[in-house]
Amino acid sequence: MSIIEQMLQKYNPQSQNELINALKEIFQKITLLGLYRGDFFKEAVFYGGTSLRILYRLERFSEDLDFSLLKKDSQFDIEKYFPCIESEFEALGIPVSLSKKIKKGDGNIDSAFLKNDTAIYTLGIEAKGIENIHSGVKLKIKIEVDTNPPLKFQSESKTLLLPITFNVRTMTLPNLYAGKMHALLFRAWKNRVKGRDWFDFEWYAKKGVKLNLEHLCERMRESGDFNGDTLTQEEFVCMLNDRIENLNIEQAVNEVKPFVKDQSVFDFWSREYFKLLASKIEFV
Repeated sequence: MSIIEQMLQKYNPQSQNELINALKEIFQKITLLGLYRGDFFKEAVFYGGTSLRILYRLERFSEDLDFSLLKKDSQFDIEKYFPCIESEFEALGIPVSLSKKIKKGDGNIDSAFLKNDTAIYTLGIEAKGIENIHSGVKLKIKIEVDTNPPLKFQSESKTLLLPITFNVRTMTLPNLYAGKMHALLFRAWKNRVKGRDWFDFEWYAKKGVKLNLEHLCERMRESGDFNGDTLTQEEFVCMLNDRIENLNIEQAVNEVKPFVKDQSVFDFWSREYFKLLASKIEFV
């Protein structure tokens, strides 16, 4: 049994969508291993929804790999880590390509795309009971590094056991929580509500994770959404309730549904429910 098959067994996918989500997450872990071997985590930390999923067992799949430098560095170049990532996939017999993307309008984010042009069936997956798997499906993972990050956060090392045992440096939960609340409060919705933000908020609130308000304030200042000295807990909760009041629940559910296995988790979603969660937030 290959390491990919061994890792895939833990997911027990029952549909093509579940299989694709599982494979993306396996590829994310292989990418993290390559970055670990390249000493990437000496200068950066893992954060965002995928960090929460892989390191803290959030019950939804996540698409992108987001990182923050430990100190600001406008000269940082993610391309120097491409060989480390590619060699991990090559060792497993999985051809991938990595390309750097120049993002217009945001010079603080260094982005890259990892693409797998191998059809799913060539990975040697014995997908019993899974119908309509199309061999032409391609997988893509976006990697982003904030080179001018808001600071005042704490980090810790977490251990993954597969593909081999290795360590990943990540923000601690109170700081991950702050990053998520910043996205939830100030992300431009336009016509597409990010239901994943609300799913994660529910997870933090129900777990009783304490929010690092100082790091949230730092993020808000950096993004130009706050110019005061301090933000009180009461002011934050008021801002959150205003955001909840304008939330389209149906759009939020529809956006995150493809990434969640147990759909019953959405039964309680309502504005009143999220306001209840807001009232339970604890702070560092």
